[in-house]
Amino acid sequence: MHESSSVGELAEQLRQELDRYSLGEKLPSSRALVERFRVSPVTVSRALARLAAEGLVVTRPGAGAFRAAPRTPAAPTGDTSWQEVALSADGAADLVPRSVDASGVLVSLAAPAPGVIEFNGGYLHPSLQPERAMAAALARAGRRPGAWGRPPMEGLPELREWFARAIGGPVTAAGVLVTAGGQSALTTALRALAPPGAPVLVESPTYPGMLAIARAAGLRPVPVPVDADGVRPPLLADAFRATGARVFVCQPLFQNPTGAVLAPERRAEVLRIARQAGAFVVEDDFVRRLVHEDAGPLPRPLAADDPDGVVVHVSSLTKATSPSFRVSALAAHGPVLERLRAIQIVDTFFVPRPLQEATLELVGSPAWPRHLRAVAAALRTRRDAMTTALRLQLPGLALPHIPSGGYHLWLRLPDGASEPALAAAALRAGVAVTPGRPYFSAEPPAGHLRLSFAAVAGTGEITEGVHRLRTAWSQVVG
Repeated sequence: MHESSSVGELAEQLRQELDRYSLGEKLPSSRALVERFRVSPVTVSRALARLAAEGLVVTRPGAGAFRAAPRTPAAPTGDTSWQEVALSADGAADLVPRSVDASGVLVSLAAPAPGVIEFNGGYLHPSLQPERAMAAALARAGRRPGAWGRPPMEGLPELREWFARAIGGPVTAAGVLVTAGGQSALTTALRALAPPGAPVLVESPTYPGMLAIARAAGLRPVPVPVDADGVRPPLLADAFRATGARVFVCQPLFQNPTGAVLAPERRAEVLRIARQAGAFVVEDDFVRRLVHEDAGPLPRPLAADDPDGVVVHVSSLTKATSPSFRVSALAAHGPVLERLRAIQIVDTFFVPRPLQEATLELVGSPAWPRHLRAVAAALRTRRDAMTTALRLQLPGLALPHIPSGGYHLWLRLPDGASEPALAAAALRAGVAVTPGRPYFSAEPPAGHLRLSFAAVAGTGEITEGVHRLRTAWSQVVG
């Protein structure tokens, strides 16, 4: 059982028993709760903290937990209807109305209910995260001289140098900005490169979080189809000519959601087309460190083969570590770097220095390459388990490409199958899946599902999750 599930169940049990205690009366000790419910001390601590946050109990260090007095009635709710006018009136003259919609991102961020298998997760399961190595790195970082002072605005020089070496080619430390996660870096890049109302070319399908960033900035995403070899250069050239766009956002390595890798013969062609159009290529290199054990040598980042400053490169450590380890790099060459730097400073000042110091400790430790090797082996095993289970139990779902990196599979539904109905039936059957519609900036060619194999506890959950999905499939498709 997941730790979070145990916490929720224990909190609910204690919540139901609170009426047994008078106001201010002490609850059983943590040790007694551990023995009674057969859970860990950490689970007890977190369950009590949840009740304390709800105002139901008061915890006193060294004394224990006590039933809290009832909260005073909340103040009457005011009338906020005026905000509907205020939030929309100033956008009446916008060429492209801004639309802040986080639903496509929340699908992979929201935790499912207890007992639901998480095929919609966007991060490594805790058992795959380098928790001990991160904890040790953070502890060592906190003792570094000056660790709690203000860092350079662009990031620590040693960390910028590490990212530059990892990207390679003409990229130097001077061209790297340390940012607070890939989402933040993409936001900075799009704000720097395209004014409100402008078109921005995107892969189709593509990452919903990037589409949300573009629309929130008042940009107009224009889709360019991808196939098993990545974006299609002739269609990219056509899109630049038709729209006059000056930005193309792509994921050349293990693209989300298709898992495609940009073919060698297309790499130079994409850069040539963008350069001819006077446009930038935003390269979102988000899962380079989640390569599978059987992948073979990886192609270099596009930025490593770009002396002319066409590519603005985004590289993040979050996917290979933890959702809360939000450290990434934004790399560029030429005058655009100063604009990127200015926007980042205005938006966030800088990434907290303790987190940057901890990153240096982590990537410089022997635990880091061991962790990457372990994840590569685990992801290959999980991918193969999910692929095998799908082929045996759900042959009606087309799996056109099996990736050798990343954390998910992209499945096409047969014509006529209802994507929303299948996703809803799957949730009722106890498995959360990601619908494909949010990955398309225009009408999709068919229904799709994205299934993650990284956010579950192991291959047993993968097999059980596919079995539950089959149950849902039989209800919807027959």
